[in-house]
Amino acid sequence: MIKISDLRNRDVVNLLDGKRLGNIIDIDLDLENGKVVALVLPGRTRGFLFSKREDIVVPWNKIVRIGRDVILVEVPMVKEMDDYRRDYLLDEENY
Repeated sequence: MIKISDLRNRDVVNLLDGKRLGNIIDIDLDLENGKVVALVLPGRTRGFLFSKREDIVVPWNKIVRIGRDVILVEVPMVKEMDDYRRDYLLDEENY
């Protein structure tokens, strides 16, 4: 069994391009069905004075392997992950 606190300490790496995406900052849960829907990673900050960070959402089905030190995922890098922003979860047809 893996604790959420253990997952937060692991690096998330994209297998498609080998880039480190960061560490998990949040987990989206489906409480009705008892399932993990997605992992949330910090995105890049947009803006200067009133900056807003757009989180990267990695759907659970895009996780390839959860290892002891790293979590391997396969997510396409399209326009700085615009397709995996938090609002991506609202479109359930993609799952």
